[in-house]
Amino acid sequence: MADGDGAQIDVKKLRDLIAAGTAIDLVDVREPWEVEICRIADSRAIPLGELQQRSRELSAERPMVMICHHGMRSFHATLWLRQNGFDNAVNLAGGIDAWAREIEPTMARY
Repeated sequence: MADGDGAQIDVKKLRDLIAAGTAIDLVDVREPWEVEICRIADSRAIPLGELQQRSRELSAERPMVMICHHGMRSFHATLWLRQNGFDNAVNLAGGIDAWAREIEPTMARY
């Protein structure tokens, strides 16, 4: 599922996986006020500051894409998850901003 370095996926590949019906957990680590502005359908909101305590809500067996605004917070979340047994976690390169620009241009941006 991931790109060359194994820890990232680009928005076009994610779009294709979603369109194909691939079972993926989309985890948005932005703050609640950010998620209110825009979100990818069917994503689960777990703010980065709550990720460690809420990680038991996630499945280490299922592919997981971490999402934030531009890809930095989700990159850190991905690293932490991978260090803690979630080998299927990948970062959405460019975050929801890249998703809005390239996949869903009518999505609100901030």
